[in-house]
Amino acid sequence: MRPHRLVTPGTLLTWHRRLARWTWRQPPGRSGRPPLPEGIVALTLRLAEENPTWGYVRIQGELRRPGHRVAATTIRRVLRRSGLPPAPQRTSQHTWHTFLRTHAHTLLTCDFMHMDTVFLKRLYVLFVVETKTRRVHVLGITTHPTGEWVAQLARILLIDLEDRARCFRFLIRDRDAKFTAALDAVFAGNDTTVIPTPPQRPRSNAFTEQWIHTAHAECTDRLLITAERHLRTALSEYAEHYNTG
Repeated sequence: MRPHRLVTPGTLLTWHRRLARWTWRQPPGRSGRPPLPEGIVALTLRLAEENPTWGYVRIQGELRRPGHRVAATTIRRVLRRSGLPPAPQRTSQHTWHTFLRTHAHTLLTCDFMHMDTVFLKRLYVLFVVETKTRRVHVLGITTHPTGEWVAQLARILLIDLEDRARCFRFLIRDRDAKFTAALDAVFAGNDTTVIPTPPQRPRSNAFTEQWIHTAHAECTDRLLITAERHLRTALSEYAEHYNTG
């Protein structure tokens, strides 16, 4: 009978043991902590980017406010994976952005815009923007701007601002040659620190660049300017509308 057996008893036992193990096997357990939900990861990164002085423990405390319990070591891992360094180094990477946001209520920014008349005569407009409120002051218009002219208009601005002038601790300007030491001295007399923008970085003075774009698009590009007086009237009326809109 042995030659007619298809399998041996040992084979049947082996098959049975395998069947038993397969029947009662448990799915492998997951080791370590579960991954953070994407929403918490995004919130952690946002807190770190918008608050560069916050360390891991501070971010951990802020996450607990809406009920997210995350270990400080996990926060460190999340930031490191996204290329964000610890707080002191993160602060140095966001100096300009943080400065603008923190000191917006004490900031003035100034710049020139130009406009060509219908007779192709170029006019230069000096203006100042209050960063916090975006309020615009059109200081003057001329065909030949000079450092002395700019400084004189700055004196008039500070007089017009009256008591509010003392609120402004910083003035941002670019490195145009018409912004001379005389201008800096005028604001120094008001205890206002003048901060030149980095070379060839127009976005560092983005508030004035935005107003130039808006004023052209909504006002001067829709008119044929005939002369300096015409441009002064148009921009004065537009600035009043812009400031009260």
